[in-house]
Amino acid sequence: MTRAKLAALVLVAIPFVAAGCGGGGATEESASPAVVEHVKGSTLERVRLTAEAAKRIGITTASVRSAGSGLVIPYDALLYDANGKTWTYTNPAPLVFQRHNVTVMRIEGRSVLLRTGPAAGTRVVTEGATELWGVEYGGIKED
Repeated sequence: MTRAKLAALVLVAIPFVAAGCGGGGATEESASPAVVEHVKGSTLERVRLTAEAAKRIGITTASVRSAGSGLVIPYDALLYDANGKTWTYTNPAPLVFQRHNVTVMRIEGRSVLLRTGPAAGTRVVTEGATELWGVEYGGIKED
């Protein structure tokens, strides 16, 4: 993880820590920068960010492209979980991000040809996906 990404993650996490340190009611200024919501009818979660949190993380997206018998996403949009499964984060609505399982056919340079994945035209996260993963799973734990 780059220093910039780590710094962004820390900046997003500060309000979580600060919320536990003081009393008082929630205000616009103290609202959580990220909320994890269950996706009805699935086992997945989605992450909803404030505009400021998305800016701090540096979220960028690109569109899924159709290519012959498959779909193409940028290599930067591909994530691997601890079991080797492949994922990408989609951006179905402004400031909303949802993990989507993908099946990789092959990687060609900076592009990933998918057998299965989000539909062509879907926005996928190319910068900030690891931070979204950390938010979804409740933070990053190191050994």
